[in-house]
Formats: sequence, C-alpha cells, structure tokens
Amino acid sequence: MSVSQTQACPFCVATTQTFTEEIASMDAVVFAKLVKLPPPIKPGTQLAEGEEIPRAKFQVVTIVKGKELVKPAQSIEAIYFGEAKVGTTFLVMAVDPPKLMWSTPLEISKTTQDYILKLDSLPKDPVARLEFFQKYLENEDEELARDSYDEFANSPYDVVKALKSRMEHAQLIGWIQDAEVPASRRRLYLTMLGVCGSEKDLPMLEELLSSSDRKKKAGLDALIGCYLTLKGPDGLKLIEDLFIRNKKSEYADTYAAVMALRFHGTESDVIPRERILVSMRYMLERPQLADLVIPDLARWEDWSQIDRMVKLFKDADEETSWVRVPVINYLRQCPLPKAKNQIKALEKIDPAAVKRANTFFPFGPTNSGRGDTKTPKSSSFDKPTKATFVSAPAIDISVVSEVTPEESSTAGTSSTDTVEDTAIPATPSLMPSPRMEQALLPAAKDNLEESQQETNLWYALGVPFLAGLGLLFVQWRIMSGSGT
Repeated sequence: MSVSQTQACPFCVATTQTFTEEIASMDAVVFAKLVKLPPPIKPGTQLAEGEEIPRAKFQVVTIVKGKELVKPAQSIEAIYFGEAKVGTTFLVMAVDPPKLMWSTPLEISKTTQDYILKLDSLPKDPVARLEFFQKYLENEDEELARDSYDEFANSPYDVVKALKSRMEHAQLIGWIQDAEVPASRRRLYLTMLGVCGSEKDLPMLEELLSSSDRKKKAGLDALIGCYLTLKGPDGLKLIEDLFIRNKKSEYADTYAAVMALRFHGTESDVIPRERILVSMRYMLERPQLADLVIPDLARWEDWSQIDRMVKLFKDADEETSWVRVPVINYLRQCPLPKAKNQIKALEKIDPAAVKRANTFFPFGPTNSGRGDTKTPKSSSFDKPTKATFVSAPAIDISVVSEVTPEESSTAGTSSTDTVEDTAIPATPSLMPSPRMEQALLPAAKDNLEESQQETNLWYALGVPFLAGLGLLFVQWRIMSGSGT
C-alpha cells in the first residue's frame, strides 16, 4: 500500500497513551516498593470533615524521571486499594511540583521495569525505534504487548514500510491465525503482512475471508485491505461475491468491505480507483445499504449514476426511505444540469426529504484526491492513561470497603478491548476515578438536597430544551442514514 500521512494501521487506533507519551507528560516517574499498606477500615466508618483517605507508603527504588524533584530511597504516599505484598514494585507517577501529587501505583514486573528504562535511550530514528518495539508485540506481559502495539499504531505508515526487511513474517502469520489475539492487534499484523507478504500468503487469507467462524474473520476490514494489497485488482471479485453483491452478507461484514474499499480508493494506488468504483456501484443493488457508498461516489465525482440514484429515490419504501436524503445530496453535489432538474422532479414526490437534505447536510468543499486526506494526530491527552489521580475529600468509607479482593487485584489494569479512560484533565481540579466516584455519591447526595430548590427553575427551563436537542439529533441520525 502506498500511503501518505496516515497512521501505521489505517484500521485500528492506539488504545492508551504509550509509556513514552505518559512519562513525557509527567513531572516525576519512579519505581517504588510497597513498604506499608494503609490501615484496614471497618465497614460503615466515616471520615471526619477534612480527613483524607489513608494512603499506602512506598519507598523510591529507581528514579526514571525528575531526579531534581525526588531523592533515592525517599518515602512517598499514594492512594492504593490493592492487597499486594510488602516489597512489591510499582510504577508511580506525579504531577504539580513542588508538592507532588502521586498517581495510583501500577504494579509492574521486572521485565516491564527493564523495558521502561530502555525507552529514554532508544535511537531517534523512527524505524530503529519500531524495531525495538517489534520484539515486544504479543509479549506475555500484557502491559508490554499493548504498549508496543500502541507505538506501531501511532507511527506513520511509511516508517512501518521501511521496517519491511526486518519484519518477522512467520511470526505475523502465527498471530493472524491465532484466534485469541485481540482484533485490534490483529488488524496491525494484517497491515504489516500487507507490507512484507507475498502471493504465497493469499491462500491463507482467502481461507480466512471465506470462513464462517467469526473469530477467524476478526478485523475483517484489515483482512480485506491486506488481501487486496497483495492480490491487487484481481482480488476484488472475491470481495464482491462474499460481501458486496451477496445480499445474505451480514451488515458488519459488508461495512468492513466498504471500509477496505474506501481505504484503497483514497490512500492506496494498488488498485485503480475506477475499478474500485465498479465495486462500490454494486452496493446500489442493495437499497437498504446503498447509503454506505453514495457519499463516496459523490466525493470521487462519479456522476455516471444519476439515473440509478433517481430510481433508488422513487423505489424507496418504508424499509429504505432513509436512502432518499443521501440521493438528494449526491444530486446536489453533481455539477451536471441533469442532476438539478432531477432534484426538482423528486421534490414533488417527497418534498420533506429534499428539505431535510438542504437543512441538515449542506455540502462543503470536497476532497477527491488520493492520499490528500490527512488524519490529524490526536493529542496524547485524548487517550486513556495508565496513571490515575484522585482527590481525597471526606467520604463514606463503607463504599470503599465493599471492594472485593478480586476487584482490587485488577486495579490499574485494563483489558485489551476495554480501556478505562483515566486521562489527566486539563483543568487544575483532578477528576476522581470511577471507584472514587462511587465513594463520593453520599456527599454529592447531601449537596444536591441543599441546592435542589435553587435549581428547580433551571430544570424547568433546561430539561425541555435539552430534550428538544436530543430529538433533533435522533431525527438527524435517522435521516442521514446509518452509514454516512
């Protein structure tokens, strides 16, 4: 694939901030061993006003960042709900010097410690950096497997292409065929296979594409993208037969195929766009899903389908009526006089659809070139972090004491597919974690009762207004079509 200014994995997104990103955003980062757990709290105990949650005590073992702020063997305190053994090593981060606020500690293995210590000394060359992270893909330590994946997902595609000669082809095949590998990471491996693979991989990919096992087809958009990259234009017939023209194909599979076609039509030159348009046009034979591709036809200025669009509009029934708005938008964007005349004729059939198109979907400048759609890099603060900061107001301890050992043992970790958003807010007031939000409910209830009378007027005025906005949004979603 020839891609310009796009992410390494066009079909996946980094799950959390990488260790590199997070360390860069902190004032101090240390490895610290647990010295003393906080004293146990009896159920029903309440803290006095101004009293803070008891904290665990740690001793700094290694200073990763902030040597001017932290001293070796320094004692620090942090809120910790787990039950790790004394002497266990944690990663602890801090912000806001000189009085540092320490995050919830994250238990880490010796392997993770060594990994983190190497980050600062990695070469500046982005390809050499990826060669380092490649060694940790699917590492048995989930933190490292996820972090190395995120490093790849954040890297420009041309950097990944430059790694081609150093990619482990056999290892990629093994991960792709492993049904237990998370779909997000499988998408990356399929993208990498598109770089280093060959025609010898096509039978395996075709078997996965034709499988009825959902696990084997996980990450189908990337699977199709990889297959088309290696097979070229000749691979489109199989994709059309399986997912585009096949009316029994599930919506999710068809949508994945459209996403792969869209990628090849905008970011790749492996397949001529005119041939991709042929595949896209087949979707017009499925009126219930035609709205998935109508915007693409307009964006790529394929004005050969005016008559079919008009027929879709006229033939629309209760199950396909939403296609009418995308059709009108296609005709509005078309520069041909014939399209403008058709809009006038169709307005007599369904004036409401034309009005909705004009009201909710005004067209802006189009972008039809290959590779000229740049995906902006999101700020690292848009992604969840590993560090969680909580304040410690007076709370009802009975809520905290209900945390089970099973829950506390998993604190600070997250599954591959579900990542808790614990990013540090931009405002000075630090947001509590979900666990703390539950603990704060009693105090919040008392405050609510005191101010309820003062806010009744705002509820009386605000609720109807917000409800109206909600209905307007729902109507917009219905009229726009689910795939546009």
